[in-house]
Amino acid sequence: MPGLSAVEFLDDTEIMFAEHPFPGLTSRERVEVDRIWRETQARNPAAFDGPIAAALGVDQPRTGPPVVRWAATTYRSRALRRLRPLDRVPGALFVTVLVPTERGLLIGRGSPCTAHPGFWALPGGAVEPPRAGQALDRAELGRQAARELVEETGVSVDAGELRPWALTRGRRFGSLGFHFLCPPQRSDRVLRLHAELTAAHSGSGTEPELDQLSFVPSPALAGSLAPTADFLPQLLDRYFTSSSTHLLTQTSGPPSATPHRSEKR
Repeated sequence: MPGLSAVEFLDDTEIMFAEHPFPGLTSRERVEVDRIWRETQARNPAAFDGPIAAALGVDQPRTGPPVVRWAATTYRSRALRRLRPLDRVPGALFVTVLVPTERGLLIGRGSPCTAHPGFWALPGGAVEPPRAGQALDRAELGRQAARELVEETGVSVDAGELRPWALTRGRRFGSLGFHFLCPPQRSDRVLRLHAELTAAHSGSGTEPELDQLSFVPSPALAGSLAPTADFLPQLLDRYFTSSSTHLLTQTSGPPSATPHRSEKR
């Protein structure tokens, strides 16, 4: 939308979650969704129609906290973005992790096997519906964020160590991003763990989800990395203008946003 920022920040001090059925598809839409998914798999054989949670909207009751409406679906349902007006397309529900280091904030580039190859973003991914009998809540989102972090970078932290930091809503589809702050990590340790993860993928004949890592010490220097996830510029700007940022990220040498490619063994 011209003239508008990509995302808006929402107050996330208290959030409730309510599951709803996924909106029904017409017969034509079902046929088109299946066709588009076949095209997606032809371009990317690694594409997997796994379970995800879609964001249906955020309600603000007269009393009580905001309520996030969500529905269980699969990746192929995102084809609706090509079939419906923007205001009738369920958004994504996703988590990310901000990892401060002494060289800047960690970001990674999506490998060819991902839904957004070549795009730079924070470690994270789509939220999956919780197991039967479990609720989708902030604690579950934290567990999924910790899982995404170790799967994409090799950095393992307890979910309880991740602090809710921001909630964003996309302007186009209403996608909701739950962003968590990780305790500071050493950049050399992050690179080593990611190199080990990349080597393990190579040994099994697969690709890592992030094929390059970089450390961004300022929003301006992040501009040298493109393309990026739509939310990233605003998130970086908010992070680096936060009054507490200087306590979390201090650059020990000349600022640099030079990517680091993990060596495949």
